[in-house]
Amino acid sequence: MSHSLPSVRVPLRLPTAVATFGIGIAGYLGVNLSPYMISALQSALGADVLTASWIVTGALLLTAIAGLATAKLSAGRRRRLVARVGLVLAVVGFGAAALVPTGWVVVAGLLVGGLGAGGAVSSSGAALAAFINPDRVAGISGLANRAVVTVILAVVPLVGLAPINVFGTLAVFALAVLFTSAWLPSAPAVDHAAAPAPTDDATAEASGVATSDAGAAGLVTRRPHRAETIAGFVLLVTFALWAVSEDSLWAMAGVMGADQSGLTPEGLGLALSGATAGGIVGALLLMIVGNRLGRAVPLAVLLVAGGLLKIAEGFVTDSTAFIVVFIAWNTVYAIAFLYFVATAAALDADGRWSGPLLAVYLVGSSLTPVIGAALVEAFGYQGFTVVLGIASFVLAVPAFLVARVSSRLQRIEHVAPAVAEEVAA
Repeated sequence: MSHSLPSVRVPLRLPTAVATFGIGIAGYLGVNLSPYMISALQSALGADVLTASWIVTGALLLTAIAGLATAKLSAGRRRRLVARVGLVLAVVGFGAAALVPTGWVVVAGLLVGGLGAGGAVSSSGAALAAFINPDRVAGISGLANRAVVTVILAVVPLVGLAPINVFGTLAVFALAVLFTSAWLPSAPAVDHAAAPAPTDDATAEASGVATSDAGAAGLVTRRPHRAETIAGFVLLVTFALWAVSEDSLWAMAGVMGADQSGLTPEGLGLALSGATAGGIVGALLLMIVGNRLGRAVPLAVLLVAGGLLKIAEGFVTDSTAFIVVFIAWNTVYAIAFLYFVATAAALDADGRWSGPLLAVYLVGSSLTPVIGAALVEAFGYQGFTVVLGIASFVLAVPAFLVARVSSRLQRIEHVAPAVAEEVAA
């Protein structure tokens, strides 16, 4: 008797979506509010912009480090614990920075809050891998993130950039999603050990799943451990390097646009707003398309297209053209980012790679203002964008290969109880 075996992954439901996406937004909210945090720090400490920037950078680096350090726990049974501890630290740290106007408390609070945000980043990233159709889920996640962050970015300046408003927003949001942590999907029971010898059951052989006593108990050894590990590490390195190439242009866009095409502050604001809108459109497209176009070819095409647009940005001399190219590039970037997330989520249903992915991105992007400025000084604006474009072309190759591996490995995921029923039948 033959039955199709169900996936290890679960459907996306409203409670799990609220928890996963909300906790992810809480983890990255400090990144999105970093310009406001710098202003609030200057107000709280009477510090110059450089000092305030270094403090915020320190908090973001702690988010990245904590995200990487807790990634393994988030891929296992302690995922919800990691989320709760991280969110509690974020509430306490950012809350203290908002409510206690003492210099060392504000600084310590931001660092503790940044540390806690790392747990939110890794737990929510790992949880993304729990769902069926990672491509569509990544699109929905991107849409939710952009929508919520856009509202927060618009509201906070209206109430003022005082520490209690900026840091208080971070604390209140973390507190709100803390109450949803019970809905965070748990990691499936997956055995990552070397596969045992397969049984004689024809169905198990056909599915690529090896069954054993451990399988009947709720574990499944579903694919070669080495292929997944190599692909996962290649993906993390590729994503970090890609983050550097993308965010270097973002960091230098204002200066480059002003010097090269006469871009005004108002024009820069239009470009940044349009870039946000482009990201929302990109997330909607991926949410609609899902995995119908595959994963490897779209990701490679997006990286190549992004590289061409980055090069074009270095050669336009008209401010309108600069804005149009910038928005087009950022739209492509947003879709590619979500495809990277989907690739990591598809590699492993327990979130072994999607957990550290966003933390890795933070490591790469946190250094881009310095890297971008150094490249501009060494090569000029045109040479700078050519270097970034070539980086995208080169990185398209490993991204394509890993995306193919992720699609192949996802197809052979099955739950152990179903395998056990097949053997019994």
